[in-house]
Amino acid sequence: MNFLCAFLFAGILCFFAQLILDNSKLTPGHVTSLFTVLGALFGFLNLYDKFIDFAGGGATVIISNFGYMLYKGAFLGFQENGILGLFSGLLSYSSCAIAGAVIIAFVFTLLFKPKD
Repeated sequence: MNFLCAFLFAGILCFFAQLILDNSKLTPGHVTSLFTVLGALFGFLNLYDKFIDFAGGGATVIISNFGYMLYKGAFLGFQENGILGLFSGLLSYSSCAIAGAVIIAFVFTLLFKPKD
């Protein structure tokens, strides 16, 4: 059941992203930014935790989770260190995801060559 919920949640978000791309003049970069902001907004509204409880990995591997992690890190940093904690916590909570993305992208560029 966990796999089904994860698949459905991520699939529905991808479906909406494809609808936006097909029916508007937004680029993939715009949609990525939109989903990141929506993830932070859902985190602020305490909805993203419910998405993670429902969908598990389906909610933690998509781009909206990055927005949620940025919000959560800033919020935790603010609770611990006040206003300056907003900035220190912002990237400390999501630094593992950022570093992982950079390292994996580097490895893939070494392994695969683009076609002309």
